[in-house]
Amino acid sequence: MTDTSPTIVNRTLRKRLPNSAYRVREYLTEKEVDRLIEAAKRRGRNGARDAAAILLAYRHGLRAQELCSLRWSQVDLRNGRLHVNRAKGGIESVHPLHGPELRALRPLQGASPYVFITEAPVTTAWFLRMVQRTGVAAKLPFQVHPHMLRHSTGYKLANDGQDTRSLAHYLGHRNLQSTARYTALAPDRFKGFWKD
Repeated sequence: MTDTSPTIVNRTLRKRLPNSAYRVREYLTEKEVDRLIEAAKRRGRNGARDAAAILLAYRHGLRAQELCSLRWSQVDLRNGRLHVNRAKGGIESVHPLHGPELRALRPLQGASPYVFITEAPVTTAWFLRMVQRTGVAAKLPFQVHPHMLRHSTGYKLANDGQDTRSLAHYLGHRNLQSTARYTALAPDRFKGFWKD
């Protein structure tokens, strides 16, 4: 006869440390993003697709899910517009597409309704692996993940002096506190404090 009495084991998960314990920083500089894009172009037969995915994720602050579900119906190449459908309850918006993005997207046009495809539409796991491998190929001194591209967008635009409300709408934030992190680290915000 076997003992069928319930066993109670109190298992607790390890407390997750803050991101700073895992990574040096949460964003890439503009030059590091350029290195990532160039490395993607040189990696394999889908280099143009991978470089375009990194460029769009960076230029438009796209989450991995938003990038992977991007459809051609959201892209207006003729008028240079991208209709961004935000995940996580974010605010949808229309972003301008500029020369580098238009040049990267045109060769990707095909029969699929999705912009980025492998043999099937791409997944967030694909995007994670691709960005990590490309970061290694670009010889960046730390591990890279897709959400760093979104943070890079926020920091770059904050450093360029974009106001917090416009930045919040661009990134699809409903709460300005989500956007405040980018302006907090902008070095230019203290530029005019001392006039010698």
